[in-house]
Amino acid sequence: MRIAVFGGDGFIGWPTCLHLSNAGHDIVIVDNLSRRRIDTELGVQSLTPMDSIQERLRIWKEVTGRTIRFELLDIATDYFRVKRWIELYRPDALIHLAQQRAAPYSMKSDWHKTYTVNNNVSATHNLLNALADLEMDAHFVHMGTMGVYGYSDIGATIPEGYLNVGIPNDDGQVIQKEILYPANPGSVYHMTKCLDQLMFGYYAKNDSLRITDLHQGVVWGTHTEQTRLHDQLVNRFDYDGDYGTVLNRFLIQAAIGHPLTVHGTGGQTRAFIHIQDSVRCIELALKNPPTRGERPKIFNQMTETFRVRDLAKLIAEMSGAEIVNVPNPRNEASENDLRVANDQFLDLGLEPTTLKVGMLEEMVDVARKFAHRIDRSKIPAQSAWTSEIRSQISAGKDIDSFNGEA
Repeated sequence: MRIAVFGGDGFIGWPTCLHLSNAGHDIVIVDNLSRRRIDTELGVQSLTPMDSIQERLRIWKEVTGRTIRFELLDIATDYFRVKRWIELYRPDALIHLAQQRAAPYSMKSDWHKTYTVNNNVSATHNLLNALADLEMDAHFVHMGTMGVYGYSDIGATIPEGYLNVGIPNDDGQVIQKEILYPANPGSVYHMTKCLDQLMFGYYAKNDSLRITDLHQGVVWGTHTEQTRLHDQLVNRFDYDGDYGTVLNRFLIQAAIGHPLTVHGTGGQTRAFIHIQDSVRCIELALKNPPTRGERPKIFNQMTETFRVRDLAKLIAEMSGAEIVNVPNPRNEASENDLRVANDQFLDLGLEPTTLKVGMLEEMVDVARKFAHRIDRSKIPAQSAWTSEIRSQISAGKDIDSFNGEA
């Protein structure tokens, strides 16, 4: 297949491109390199050393003999150039990963909220609009998030995208209808993903676009089979308070003898998936597209769930690290359960990599190996969800107080 990967220089995009190229597909990365500019803005770098996109692609060609092309485009701001590029390349599939992906970053300030909405919503709509106007029958695969469901606990398993409901009509009859699972975003970033869902439903209904939305959990792990082929193909590893996931943050803290900082009670339950499984899921989605006229196909792209405090305990047992509780910068319930259906990918043959199996390798081969590159001042969470929470943190036990030597 001819596949355009929008956001192919990013954390999920890069290993996805290598995986699909290795499988024999014609891959083009389309990216504006904004994630690298955000590193400069935040004054932090990936724990793993990253070469330029051009150098990475040169190494991939040298190691495998396969070519991945690169196109520098901003799909959120340059619609007509993007549309023209799509018309010329005529991809069989588009993988859309070109969105600002960090909830904390989206909550840093009013500017960051505005940037996240403008970038994420416009990027998605521009691609859908172009496909519709060009009347192009390309499969559109989007990386969404489990966060569209929210993290409230109603004691029921979250289905894959759609929910059966009964609606009483004016005659007293109950009409059965299947609707999108009610959206409950927990940040501006998550809100943009909820808006994406509405756009997908509209363009599938109005223009018969074939769309797959992957509601993904927290991605962990650094290496895939392809990134292991050469040191310079390594994927990025974010550990800072804005882009570093809770698991990455714990691994880094354990590697340098820093206490594992659990926000609030640690009762928040999150869904997880390994990066190798993530790229496999994208490949499975490409192989199983919806038909024209079908509603968007939605997969829950996750493999297991953990409470944050249980995750910290697991890493503490492996590393001997201390666990401390610090104020939670997020506006969320202190405790929640999370039960999620993920039958579709399992039925398609996904064999998950579990945290308990892969964690030690991640700690030794990545976190400890590159510990000398860690900037301790960047580990704490810096973004508070509300002004009230910000004031409470400032007046109480500051998160930054755990930034010194253990």
